[in-house]
Amino acid sequence: MGRSMIIVQLSDLHVRPPGVLAYGRVPTNDMLRETIEHVNALRPKPDVVLATGDLVHAGDAEEYTMLRRLLAALEMPVYVVPGNHDDRRNLRKIFDDSEYLPADGEFLHYAIEDYPVRLIGLDTVVPGAAGGELCERRLAWLEETLEVAPDRPTVIFMHHPPFRTGIEHMDVIAIKDAGAAALGRLVERHPRIERILCGHVHRAIQVRWRGTLASTAPSTAHQVVLDLRSGAAGTFAMEPPGYQLHTWSKDLGIVSHTATIGRFDGPYLFPDDGTGGVG
Repeated sequence: MGRSMIIVQLSDLHVRPPGVLAYGRVPTNDMLRETIEHVNALRPKPDVVLATGDLVHAGDAEEYTMLRRLLAALEMPVYVVPGNHDDRRNLRKIFDDSEYLPADGEFLHYAIEDYPVRLIGLDTVVPGAAGGELCERRLAWLEETLEVAPDRPTVIFMHHPPFRTGIEHMDVIAIKDAGAAALGRLVERHPRIERILCGHVHRAIQVRWRGTLASTAPSTAHQVVLDLRSGAAGTFAMEPPGYQLHTWSKDLGIVSHTATIGRFDGPYLFPDDGTGGVG
């Protein structure tokens, strides 16, 4: 095992059947292709990609077939967890040869032990509901998994955030309060949890939470509008797609970056203009 690691987090891909737009206007498949090209061009090359839910839009098998085809272009391993737009049965069916997704049982939980940082995928989905849940069974599995290697640096990744973001229409479909509180107590007992990586909110948000850092990633497609007013309608905008890149080292722990996907002028060298800096 090396002493450093690069993790890319993709979220809220909302893949559709070929030629179909999400919400009648978002070309999610094309946007994911461009994101994957961006990730493959990164140097140094990331060690792993985590996809934190809403992998597809309607949970159909055809969408998962398209998702698998798109993700196959990634030049590094990818690990997925479901979101509220996903269907566990169809996800299992199309990814049936996956070595990490459990072949049976209700939840799609798993732990990846092959890297300097342990990766624990947690299933927060409630079928038929937009919000998430961490019930006693899920939390018992997580506690047992954490206790296997309590001294190793660990990342938990899941779809629904356990914290409130201030975007009201998304907060009402976050993890239920009881489950979030129970998760918080569990996290406090395990100081080697370096990050809790989430999706769902279609924005880059971070908070100091129960002794660690918890965050959400932007979508590789459309973004939820930043509107903190009480009673604001749920709206999305075609802000640039993005992803997060998390670098881990033994000395620093995890440093996180948010990348924006698009065509932008540059890069340009900073000129030496006598101002004493280049930033």
